[in-house]
Amino acid sequence: MQDLEADLVYCFKDAIKFAKKGQFDSFLAIGGGSVIDTAKAANLYLCHPENDFLDFVNAPIGKGMPVNRAVKPLIAIPTTAGTGSETTGVSIFDYEPLKAKTGIANRAIRPMLGIVDPLHTLHMSPRLTANSGYDVLCHAIESYTAIPFQMRDARPLNPNLRPAYQGSNPVSDVWSKHALGIVAKYLKRSIEDSSDLEARSNMHLASVYAGVGFGNAGVHLCHGMSYPISGLVKSYRAQDYDVQHSLVPHGLSVVMTSPAVFRFTAPACPDRHLEAAKILALVLITGLKALGYITDDIPALVKGTLPQHRVTKLAPAGNPGEEELARLFEESMTVY
Repeated sequence: MQDLEADLVYCFKDAIKFAKKGQFDSFLAIGGGSVIDTAKAANLYLCHPENDFLDFVNAPIGKGMPVNRAVKPLIAIPTTAGTGSETTGVSIFDYEPLKAKTGIANRAIRPMLGIVDPLHTLHMSPRLTANSGYDVLCHAIESYTAIPFQMRDARPLNPNLRPAYQGSNPVSDVWSKHALGIVAKYLKRSIEDSSDLEARSNMHLASVYAGVGFGNAGVHLCHGMSYPISGLVKSYRAQDYDVQHSLVPHGLSVVMTSPAVFRFTAPACPDRHLEAAKILALVLITGLKALGYITDDIPALVKGTLPQHRVTKLAPAGNPGEEELARLFEESMTVY
């Protein structure tokens, strides 16, 4: 066994060269998602020495070729509760020419075994815990609200060409919804008290559950938009991370777009978004119509609002007049 430290000195391709030189018969990855993903890639290209690097990288950046040959056994031991990489056939990396993240997605590179021990996460600072937890949260919601499996592109004749992500389905829904419930109960606790072993254990479990869910269904816009956010990082340097370079942590880059994304996606499947909000204990009603109001009530609602300068003047867009208030009430009649 030889050790490969996951540091800036060793990029993805360096790990692959290292594996080819060592001709290892198995892999053990101990660390966060980047460490585990690097081991997946090293394993894949060790077993496919004739292939170019971009052959297996997702199209359109790479060729997205299928993996037709078995890889070596890989055991993954995650030390963060976020990526769920120990459960998936996905390997993400920074692609420098585009200043964005991309990856390899194929079930063949999924670890043979994941050893998930919450004691390995006690080192996580509050910020690292929060950012990792945001990743779990978005994995769960995105996979639950992904396009349904029966609506995706027609299945290819060759099973090896089927995409790694199948769209939301009854199996992935179970894992994603359960992960959401755990996040709602334990994420805040795990951030506030690093020694809360119950919270740490459950967040580690939620990471696994969400990983199984999105590893089957897939994720969508939050993650897709996060890759250039991370790749194009300028001067932002994450606090509590032991790095000497600019960095937007993955979970943070994902969650930053989530409010806008879910406002955008909610009309497409309102029931699922409302169900996710319910699980997260967010009390949402579908609009003023659900409270019994109709359009004819808007003038009275505006009249009742106009005297409320004490609070309305604090609106960041300025204190709205009658027309603006009427428009806001009209838009609030049906939220989803």
